[in-house]
Amino acid sequence: MTRELAEVLAATTWTDLPPATVEHARRAVLDWLGSALAGALEPPARMTQRVARGLGASAEATLLAAGRGSAAAAALANGVASHILEFDDVHKRSTLHPAAPVIPAALAVAEREHCDGRAFLLAVVLGYDAALRIGEAVNPSHYRFWHPTGTAGTFGAAAAAGSLLRLDAAGMQHALGSAGTQAAGLWEFNADGAMSKHLHPGKAAMNGVLSADLARAGFTAASRILEGDRGFFAATSTSHDATRITDGLSTHWKIAENCYKLHSCCGHTHTAVDCALELTPTPEQIESIEIETYGPGYAIVQNPRPATPYQAKFSIAYCVTAALLHGRLGLDEFTPDRIADPAIAFLLARTRVTVAEDLTARYPAAWPCRLAIRLRDGRTLRASANFPRGNPETPVSSEALEAKFGGLVEPRFGAAAAARGLQAVRCLESRTDMANVFCDLVPASL
Repeated sequence: MTRELAEVLAATTWTDLPPATVEHARRAVLDWLGSALAGALEPPARMTQRVARGLGASAEATLLAAGRGSAAAAALANGVASHILEFDDVHKRSTLHPAAPVIPAALAVAEREHCDGRAFLLAVVLGYDAALRIGEAVNPSHYRFWHPTGTAGTFGAAAAAGSLLRLDAAGMQHALGSAGTQAAGLWEFNADGAMSKHLHPGKAAMNGVLSADLARAGFTAASRILEGDRGFFAATSTSHDATRITDGLSTHWKIAENCYKLHSCCGHTHTAVDCALELTPTPEQIESIEIETYGPGYAIVQNPRPATPYQAKFSIAYCVTAALLHGRLGLDEFTPDRIADPAIAFLLARTRVTVAEDLTARYPAAWPCRLAIRLRDGRTLRASANFPRGNPETPVSSEALEAKFGGLVEPRFGAAAAARGLQAVRCLESRTDMANVFCDLVPASL
């Protein structure tokens, strides 16, 4: 099975991609770039950038808003920056944020190797395909302990980097083998609200670059890293579905299933937030709030009284009450002042979150929620949904993604930088050298 996947990854060329798949890749890159640029100025990103610039004196690739470094270091720094604001994309069945590990790896290698825009977009498609297929195969049991963005994402990063290095099937198989033996990312950080979640995609991207580079150098790795007796499936899941690897392989590109986030918080809160935004009671009208959700998501977002912005992003109770209070849920709703607002405390005290077995049964194909708001006049407002906005079932337009990009980039780097970024992504197919595409997009201020 590992070999079959490697053969497809190595054999696929630009001409094999349908136009719709190319457009999906372009949208994914745009969405990633906005989150990565905005996230690049956040403290965890700055810490990582300083460390990354110390990993040798190379200037192979762009560290967004922080100068240059080696390809592996750039993948690390940009991967961390991508995942900080919780605005990067997500995929339902794999519960994986694919852009954060895959695109930084692809960009770093494309810059170093002076690949053209088509090779870069192809690498993004292939990286998504490997990551999402492997993530689906081990989910949902994998998700109890493992963060798929760090684990399955490592395979995706290696596939993207291997494509740009033009590895043959044997080389790609070795790259996947080295990726699998490095795949990691545990959920324990959530108990402390620690920064490890940002590290997971950064390290996955870096390890993907390393895996592909080692394979090109002739370094060997496990040939059955997925299905082997002591391979990834056996080690990281209590049950797996190997057919997820091969179902539609080379004919259905998983990037078409990408989900775009319209709220700056954990994706497991988004369906509930959309339900809240559908209802419009004033805080003074609310007697109680009942949220029903699915078990694996609740395990991540169950904090009933968050005290920090990061904790608030992983509190379904906070996200729903903040959406009801402010009518939106962007970055401004996750500041210390907003979290300490007495109006939030008032609503949180009246909020109850429960897990519903029928909703859990629909996961991960759906991420469902039911919301009931009882008003003081005795009425009850109800809303329910299986998918948040931005999913393929409830799609978001390219114009909306461009507006999201502008909203992230303009306040931090100015309108001119936002316009340059949009134009760069729109013209990716025609660019002859990826080293010149994003290198001067924003000033280096580290």
